[in-house]
Amino acid sequence: MFTRSNHSVNKFVLLGLAESPDIQLLLFGVFLLVYVFTLLGNVEMMILVRTDPHLNTPMYFFLHHLSFADACYSTVIMPNMLVSFISGNKDISFTGCVAQLYSFVFFGIVECYLLAVMAYDRYAAVCSPLRYVVMLPKAVCVWLVSASYTLGFLYAAIYTGSTFGGSFCNSNVIDHFFCDIGPLLKLSCSDRVLREKVIFAFVSLNGISTSGVILISYLYVLSAVLRMRSGQNRSKAFHTCASHLMVVSLFYGTGFFTYLQPSTSHNGLDKVATVFYTLVTPLLNPFIYSLRNRDVKEAFIKHVKKCLCLCLH
Repeated sequence: MFTRSNHSVNKFVLLGLAESPDIQLLLFGVFLLVYVFTLLGNVEMMILVRTDPHLNTPMYFFLHHLSFADACYSTVIMPNMLVSFISGNKDISFTGCVAQLYSFVFFGIVECYLLAVMAYDRYAAVCSPLRYVVMLPKAVCVWLVSASYTLGFLYAAIYTGSTFGGSFCNSNVIDHFFCDIGPLLKLSCSDRVLREKVIFAFVSLNGISTSGVILISYLYVLSAVLRMRSGQNRSKAFHTCASHLMVVSLFYGTGFFTYLQPSTSHNGLDKVATVFYTLVTPLLNPFIYSLRNRDVKEAFIKHVKKCLCLCLH
């Protein structure tokens, strides 16, 4: 359908983050490190949850899927961007652009719902510890994760269909480092008002519903934390909640800034904001949510010792 309605465009050109070769080489080094550490952190988290029986709880079940979404989320964008830094080839095929946008939106939506589910998990664990197992049995956890992936699949189809539903005849140069909704809509020469309204409505629905669940859950958690008698436990729990909310705020704040504005209003600041919610938060999540946790640290040390023993023998 997309190919027939956009027969005049066979490929797009991604302008990227910079044009200077020296700056591109510097960015290649920086983003290569970011990508490597993103994969290491998230893949290691998935391995630990899979192999350590002490991490067989709802919280780590959700973290496993968040790590998977983060690793895929970065992989959708980063390899193509790194290759363009080195080769100088900024072309992407029409089909590749459609696939990249769909995959990006899919994992982004999955992440939004998983963050909301994880916030509810923390609410259940802190505010109702005696009912925690009853509130989140295995079947409910599986259903919540399955629903996140299903909604990601459906909304990605809506966003991608709305973005590529018109014709591209003005230009094929995308002022961005990947195929994103706003820059693509700016290239459309057909009426995009209705499509922008559809995208705006669903972004608002997804963003407000999931961020609302996160905010309400953490308000209850903070209320419970402030009632703790032990000052040490209260301080530890407060700092954990604060670090979680910091990453969530970074993800949602930059996302809202990018998508809750008309395509004609997009400017250079969008690229900076996009770097944070597409590349920085997937890097931070495994460290903020898991690797600072005592259970995960112990599981990580055991895993390293096991690997060393295998290597030595």
